[in-house]
Amino acid sequence: MLRESFSGAFKQEGDIEVVGQASTGLEAVDMVRQLRPDVLVTDIGMPDLNGIEAARRISRDFPEVKVIGVSMHSGEKYVREMFKAGASGYLLKNCTFGELAGAIRAVAAGKTYVSPSIGDMVVQTFLNKAEGGPSAFDVLSAREREVLQQLAEGKTTKQAALALHISHKTVEVHRVNIMHKLGFDNIAQLTKYAIQEGLTEPEP
Repeated sequence: MLRESFSGAFKQEGDIEVVGQASTGLEAVDMVRQLRPDVLVTDIGMPDLNGIEAARRISRDFPEVKVIGVSMHSGEKYVREMFKAGASGYLLKNCTFGELAGAIRAVAAGKTYVSPSIGDMVVQTFLNKAEGGPSAFDVLSAREREVLQQLAEGKTTKQAALALHISHKTVEVHRVNIMHKLGFDNIAQLTKYAIQEGLTEPEP
């Protein structure tokens, strides 16, 4: 509903055209590969592949595509990891359409945009490159983060294997490695950790 609402509003903007919409992070990466947009606006809490991982892939493979992250979270960790992944902008979901349109124009022009509502403390923390404790992006490999997100979203080992195009035995190996690295012994702990780290979002 939010995508459709914004898409309809953009039809009134003469200098912005919506060329595609995606419902998952993996779909967003595929659409960027096909359509090569100037700007991608992505929810950080995307299913299958979260917005941070999607931004990381797109910034690596298609550096000319600017990425704007949108989230309900204003915490420093989310902002920091999104920009570390290569994003050019960060907005909160309660932003106005005018702010979103302005952010798109800004990053398309090569600028960086951070929503003023996030607050000076978060911005200064990022600009000063202050590091907190190690995050999932430091501790786990890219594949381990993908497996963790799948499991945290309630996927079975078989479902995760199908989604990631790997064997169920490989998923099991990654699950064991993840639990060993994090010191966890059950899926509930993994799910809570994935939510805290911004790999997925809690059920509404």
